[in-house]
Amino acid sequence: MLSLDMIFSQETARQVALHLLEVKAIQLSPEKPFTWASGLRSPIYCDNRVSLSYPKVRNYIRQQLYRAATTFFQETDIVVGVATAGIPQGALVAEELDLPFAYVRAGKKDHGMTNQIEGHVKSGQKALVVEDLVSTGKSSLLAVEALREAGVEVLGMVSVFTYGLEIAQTNFEEARCRLVSLSDYDHLIEAAVKQEYVSKDALASLKQWRKDPQLWSEQNSDQ
Repeated sequence: MLSLDMIFSQETARQVALHLLEVKAIQLSPEKPFTWASGLRSPIYCDNRVSLSYPKVRNYIRQQLYRAATTFFQETDIVVGVATAGIPQGALVAEELDLPFAYVRAGKKDHGMTNQIEGHVKSGQKALVVEDLVSTGKSSLLAVEALREAGVEVLGMVSVFTYGLEIAQTNFEEARCRLVSLSDYDHLIEAAVKQEYVSKDALASLKQWRKDPQLWSEQNSDQ
């Protein structure tokens, strides 16, 4: 099957991982796990919106998203963000590219025009979707589906970060949607150990989580 999931560049992946750790947009705590909204226990918590508060980091991410867009998706004529965290990143990329911008809600509004896609999009346009974080890919690909139903050709998606979960890779392949991410979990934990954000002893636990998040959660439910 065609590989549709890739990192933009090794150097970018390392630098983005370092930046996200430095501003605590991503935090690692295998000894005291976080509880996600789904109820799963996890050694990682990611809120890349924090990066928007730091101009140096925000600008670096914007520049690298722009480079990824112009390298892999040169036919783009509209940029579309995934609500909510993908909206500011997408708007920054659209501004850099001097292209129209729109965004896709998680679902249709229950009032007014009941829009799911906000902004002016036309059938036949070629869209680049911008996402902040990819976990399983489910919510990201719902945006892709909504655009396709509106007659938009989705060229692919760029994201700031991906956990690199197997289920996400499968979902993107089945949806025939190319994903290019600036950084991923492997580069993150490598940077975290080198910068002593976590100990080398924690590395095995962090790798085990990525291999099977559900099992890791069950094994660490009492922490």
